[in-house]
Amino acid sequence: MKNTFGSSVSVTVFGESHGEAIGAVLDGIAPGIAVDEEFIAHQMKLRQSVSALSTARREADKVRIVSGVFNGKTTGTPITFIIENQDTRSKDYGELAYKARPGHADFSAQMKYHGFQDFRGGGHFSGRITAGVVAAGAVAISALRNKGITIGTHILSCGGVYDRPFGDMARDIAQLGDMEFAVLDSQKAEEMQAAITAAKNDGDSVGGRLETAVMGLPAGVGEPWFDTVESLLAHALFGIPAVKGVEFGAGFAAADMLGSQCNDCFSSVNGAPVSETNNNGGILGGITTGLPVLFRVAVKPTPSIYKEQQTIDINTMENTTLQIKGRHDPAIVHRARVVVDSITALVVCDQLAMRFGTDWLK
Repeated sequence: MKNTFGSSVSVTVFGESHGEAIGAVLDGIAPGIAVDEEFIAHQMKLRQSVSALSTARREADKVRIVSGVFNGKTTGTPITFIIENQDTRSKDYGELAYKARPGHADFSAQMKYHGFQDFRGGGHFSGRITAGVVAAGAVAISALRNKGITIGTHILSCGGVYDRPFGDMARDIAQLGDMEFAVLDSQKAEEMQAAITAAKNDGDSVGGRLETAVMGLPAGVGEPWFDTVESLLAHALFGIPAVKGVEFGAGFAAADMLGSQCNDCFSSVNGAPVSETNNNGGILGGITTGLPVLFRVAVKPTPSIYKEQQTIDINTMENTTLQIKGRHDPAIVHRARVVVDSITALVVCDQLAMRFGTDWLK
């Protein structure tokens, strides 16, 4: 299995949803970076299930760091984050050993691992595994902030309700940092939450879109062709369970523009290049321009719903039906927000280390 991403700064994930523990290993990070365990706990809380909008599974998500940190600073060796699973109900997944849940990886995992996979709670394919990514990402986010690089993600849409786009980007990113339901327009937050509740009451679920901005990245980061900033970010973002689409800048809307509308025209202000538009998302030729990197991800509706669905018995390949039991999220887009921030920070750290050397992050 390919569970590691990154060339200079890399992250490896491990564990299963109902196993003893999950976690991540962060390797290649520069020595001497402060590790703020309170900030790690804060980031973990943003991913947690804390209300009726999320699953009733309540995990403490206490992060234990067992290597790579000494006297509160990174040592330069691999940092291992371990998070125990404490609130599992494996009995809820009894019939899923042979019934493939629609929208889940049950069938494809059976085809690849021949029944040896841990199916409980989705096993290694569960969104639960993202907790380790958030722990590792907290260290990366802190390192980037110390270099003047900030990352913010808001819920652009959920259940057919749209938030406003980024405006004053620096202020918006600062505002988003402490929000459990990260929406820039508070009225839209209420409407989104109502849509999630309505789907939950109907035994169903909703999806949404997340919009992310990265400010402060210097121009000249990235490579042409196969290691572009877009390709590496998209590669990592598609690793997040439920992400089904990624677009940069104007994205697919650029296909309907004229060149005169899509081009980001440069001008000079105090000797620095600026542009009034950012349709290319701060990236040209796969390399950063110095404008904010801007992208959106599409998060599908949670596949675990309480309606009866058609499926197959994966042992006999006969038709059957399934009605999922247990504790599940009616939406995951609000919890996925901090995962996107974390993945983004890890990819950006890797790109900066490749461009300027690992110690640049210190």
